[in-house]
Amino acid sequence: MTNLQTQSAASEEELHQLVAAADTGGREVGSIAGAVLATIALAWTLFQLWYASPLPFALGFGVFNDTEARAIHLAFGIFLAYVSYPAFKRAARDRVPLYDWVCALVAAFCTGYLYLFYAELATRPGQPTVLDLWAAGLGVLLLLEATRRAVGTPMTVLAVLFLIYTLVGPYMPEAISHKGASLTRLLTQQWLGTDGVYGVALGVSTSYIFIFVLFGALLDKIGAGDYMMRVSFALLGHLRGGPAKVAVVSSALNGLISGSSVSNVVSGGIFTIPLMKRAGYGGIKAGAIETSSSVNGQIMPPVMGAAAFLMVEYVGIPYVEIIKNAFIPAVISYISLFYIVHLEALRLGIEPMAQAREKTWGQRLTGWALGLSGTVAVCGLIYYVASGVKALAGEAAIWVLGVLLLALYVVLLGYGARYREVTMEDLLGGDGMLPETWATVRNGLHFLIPIVVLIWCLMVELLSPALSAFWATLVLMGMMVLQRPLLALFRRQAFAPACRQGVVELVDGLVYGARNMIGIAVATATAGVIVGVITLTGVGLMMTEFVEVVSGGNLILMLLFTAFVCLVLGLGVPTTANYILVATLMAPVIVDLGAQSGLIIPLIAVHLFVFYYGIMGDITPPVGLATFAAAAISGEDAIKTGIQGSVYALRTVILPFVFIFNPQLLLIDVSGWGEALLVAGAATVASLTFAAATLNYFQVRNRWYETVLLLVATFVLFRPDAIMDRLYPPYESRPPQEIFQVAGSMPANGRLVLRIEGENLEGERIRKIIGLPLEAPSPDGQQRLARIGAQFMDLGGEVEVGAVRFGSRAKKLGLEQGWKVTEVLVPSERPSPHWLYLPGLALVALVYWLQRRRLV
Repeated sequence: MTNLQTQSAASEEELHQLVAAADTGGREVGSIAGAVLATIALAWTLFQLWYASPLPFALGFGVFNDTEARAIHLAFGIFLAYVSYPAFKRAARDRVPLYDWVCALVAAFCTGYLYLFYAELATRPGQPTVLDLWAAGLGVLLLLEATRRAVGTPMTVLAVLFLIYTLVGPYMPEAISHKGASLTRLLTQQWLGTDGVYGVALGVSTSYIFIFVLFGALLDKIGAGDYMMRVSFALLGHLRGGPAKVAVVSSALNGLISGSSVSNVVSGGIFTIPLMKRAGYGGIKAGAIETSSSVNGQIMPPVMGAAAFLMVEYVGIPYVEIIKNAFIPAVISYISLFYIVHLEALRLGIEPMAQAREKTWGQRLTGWALGLSGTVAVCGLIYYVASGVKALAGEAAIWVLGVLLLALYVVLLGYGARYREVTMEDLLGGDGMLPETWATVRNGLHFLIPIVVLIWCLMVELLSPALSAFWATLVLMGMMVLQRPLLALFRRQAFAPACRQGVVELVDGLVYGARNMIGIAVATATAGVIVGVITLTGVGLMMTEFVEVVSGGNLILMLLFTAFVCLVLGLGVPTTANYILVATLMAPVIVDLGAQSGLIIPLIAVHLFVFYYGIMGDITPPVGLATFAAAAISGEDAIKTGIQGSVYALRTVILPFVFIFNPQLLLIDVSGWGEALLVAGAATVASLTFAAATLNYFQVRNRWYETVLLLVATFVLFRPDAIMDRLYPPYESRPPQEIFQVAGSMPANGRLVLRIEGENLEGERIRKIIGLPLEAPSPDGQQRLARIGAQFMDLGGEVEVGAVRFGSRAKKLGLEQGWKVTEVLVPSERPSPHWLYLPGLALVALVYWLQRRRLV
């Protein structure tokens, strides 16, 4: 352990316990109990690898349908929840009591009941036996107890309240009353089908989340997280406020592989927080910076937080589209935080703690040019080599590519092994002079291989998220087995011990990945309970009416209400469950209200809005787990750290409101890379000016009118369309009979905008505007609409919605059969809103000039 680590207020053991309590369970047991725990966790991981792989279909056995896989997934998760998480804070951490073994076995049987008796249950739907009801009743109770242990009491209480509401519906006030359900009906719906516990949320946990969590866990075990930290220090340690900037960049890089806020805080914060304190930031700001940067790892593609995978099902778009939509806001958020810590360094007068090697400007430019050109050349080489192998080798391409990957791994590992590894002690100690950045980078180039494989499979091969993560994980497992033996050969060390160590590290990584999944599996199952109640009681429709009454039909008020609900739920409910609950209740309401107000809100924008505010629960006091982890390291008050972190998080909090009203930030309605770069650049400047305004500091302390000017510039750069729409109408009206012609002329990924009207379930006449996303271009507009699940009929003067496919994108956007199209809206010929970037930038330049004069 380094001297800097020992300066942390919390010991390494205390931090380990903190991460364990949040992510893997607080128990560390040995002997037979430890072996059983590890064996079950390993078996769970192997099952998930088998389920994610193409082997079951290729070999013709071991094929599980979705329901069977969900039951097995939850059986493993709930067994490990009872074995890994103690019942109480004072319960034993070094052994598993007998009552926990009993609960684990009974819970595993009850949750696996749907798999064990799947055939019998299929023959008598809606007619449960006594055994069925006992299994369901015990299963629900044991699931709630597992949730209390692994997730927390608030979520358990929330689920219990929803279950009680199901039974006492007829006795509730008229505004929220319903006809109620019997206990038999409730248990059948929750446990013996796929409308409750075994619903969509648990399905996503089974299909996607586990394999990505495993991928991140293995990357962490192999040393990629530590490598990214060291590279960040080597690259940024010489800057003003360097440790804080390292925290931001390393957390962004860690966010590429891990969606856990708490472990991100601890793994990086144990180095960066003491350094930030020593640099002059103070303990509260140091903890807040680390918390803000680590929590944002959940919004950083390609491995986002677990809730991002739920969007695949709820929004009905591929995961690669979600990555594309989420990329620019995530990058902007990190750039803005980087700027915030720079402003704090200026305001506090912090000087660099280390110096870079002396270089001329020519040498620096040459280094950057070689680095960028080399990166582009390598990316191009990888693409063309892989494409060439696929074209030449045909079905054998996967084996040829496997051999080439192995050769590349050996070459990169051998190249790095030729040089002594640059350690954190080298970066933090010595003569105050940082080593060359390349000296740090070259030791871990092989860590990039699995990340490249994942991105290649997702973006180029267009494989499913689960299959992409499976191949990347398989590559990573091979690397873990070979890394120690190959390094031993290259460095002429003992070979046999290195082989054993490689296998042990792989097994530890597989077990660690499974234990990281316990809380997520249990949380998604319990979220299924809540969603099942919403489906059974119709409370979703009541919530729609309630929210519309509370907001008065005002979209801004509804969004503020939604954000408030996310933050309140985030006080005790994990991000994944928070997202499931709020997205189920609120997302359709927001889209529909926006449509009735004449505003087209993409469904993905609403879901990302809920996702962003859901992760804020890890920061906001009094319960933010990431904040508590940072405060444990800094030795400062957790509440004050959380409040300061919330101030820093304002730049993330504002982004969801921006992309709700300006979806170009999500690369929606953007024509080409030129416009995408323009929008991203303007939004980045807007985020920086907002940070300067909220911190009341730009180059020097702001005067009140300078803060006002910066806020006006922020609005103009974020929302130029809001001003242009007041000057020129955004759309021109076309008759509904031109719907197929307009749809056929739309570009790829364009949106067909329609004004429609019809009756809702209450018999009220509704008029709203709707935007239907069209995918691949085709002159046949009717065919393009059919691809998204919408069929229209021209009835000689009137165009009516003929059919809407269940679960399609058109259905999720609120299109209903029988509604009439009253107008087709096409973009009007008007000046581009982007011209308004010029006055926005002029305001920023004016403030810069005013403050520059005061510096002279």
